Amino acid sequence: MSDLIIIGAGPGGYETAVRAASLGLSTTIVEAHKPGGTCLNVGCIPTKCLCRSAELLAEVREAAAFGIEVSQVGFSLPTAVARKDEVVDRLVQGVQTLLAAPGITYVEGTAQLNANGGVDVTHTDGSRETLTASHIIIATGSETKFLPIPGAHSRDVVTSTELLSLTTLPKRLCVIGGGVIGMEFASIFNAFGSEVSVVEYCKEILPAIDKDIAKRLRTSMKKRGVDFHVGAAVTAIEELEQGSAVVFTEKGREQRIEADVVLMAVGRAPRVNNLGLNEAGIAYSPRGIQVNEDMQTSVPNVYAIGDVNGLCPLAHAATFQGYRALHHLTGSDALTADLSLVPAAVFTVPEVGTVGRSEDELKAAGIAYHVGKAFYRANGKSLAMGSDEGMVKLLSDEAGVILGCQVLGAHAADLIHEVTVLMAVGGTTHQLRATIHAHPTLSELILSAAE
Repeated sequence: MSDLIIIGAGPGGYETAVRAASLGLSTTIVEAHKPGGTCLNVGCIPTKCLCRSAELLAEVREAAAFGIEVSQVGFSLPTAVARKDEVVDRLVQGVQTLLAAPGITYVEGTAQLNANGGVDVTHTDGSRETLTASHIIIATGSETKFLPIPGAHSRDVVTSTELLSLTTLPKRLCVIGGGVIGMEFASIFNAFGSEVSVVEYCKEILPAIDKDIAKRLRTSMKKRGVDFHVGAAVTAIEELEQGSAVVFTEKGREQRIEADVVLMAVGRAPRVNNLGLNEAGIAYSPRGIQVNEDMQTSVPNVYAIGDVNGLCPLAHAATFQGYRALHHLTGSDALTADLSLVPAAVFTVPEVGTVGRSEDELKAAGIAYHVGKAFYRANGKSLAMGSDEGMVKLLSDEAGVILGCQVLGAHAADLIHEVTVLMAVGGTTHQLRATIHAHPTLSELILSAAE
């Protein structure tokens, strides 16, 4: 019997296992696939590898403006994919090393909770065993959603998993869904040379992001050649002799987009099926396993972290939710993070970084706020880089306490963390204005927004 069983070895699961072992807990972690979960194997990391390939390709094409003559620019998708696979393999090996540490037992197999409080594991060779522990953490992540329409699973429809492994560049790519996944792949394949169309049901792309930022990003990507249809409902996908047609309704009119590959990117659903939740008496819904602020489920010794609880579908959120669960089940005084303050990034060109509340959320809540803006085109470093597209939007209350920040532009995913740290300690715009920033740097954009 272990002190702790963790089901799922994604970022939430494996980071929590390492932390648990460091606290002296005998920990068993069960994974049905590769360690690292969706994020490492078919999500965050491989996508960022292709993002980098797209970014470099765009920079080389624009090199002449910097006095660099490039006679011919070629691109090999198989080479980019091979590099992506190499990076993933190296990181998976790193996770395997972490999970081989003393105090951790790694088990390959499919786990299911049972009515006796244990975990039934079916190993990859078909053998079975039952594991028991004082506490259990469920960290099974999420899976791709599909629209309930004719043709949703037809020949040319792929998920992000399959798209990451393509070695033949599609001439025409239609992305269904303008969320984070859809926009990152639209940006990547646009840079690679595909004709990219995006069909989004909501009135604007990135529905969870500040509308001001989302609209600017859409305008930027449209200039680069991405075709957008927002406020459009996809009704069917039809197979053609060559390629497929995505049928949708926009402004009351039926339209069609023909494509060689169709990416289904309409979100992800918590992976709650076949976990034995009913047998174990754990409350859940299609939105995820129900948890309290300590990630505790309706069964006191069982916790659920990450995408499976539906609270915040981000890898880093899963990790810190795991730490919160450990804090609670051990009764330790370890420092725990504010789980309401989670930065997020979208790795398009240009990038998006956000933390805290958006202007739309503050308006909806009736909270008085002040907006400070700074633009990349007025920043010396961004002009020197040739990356003068974007803005910083800083939101604060009447006392200057920072409520949120949104960044669109080069290195937005890095810049947002300065504001995150300030918000974590209740920082104000006054304190920000009184903090000297090096010149010339992109971080001066944060200072300018505060001013």
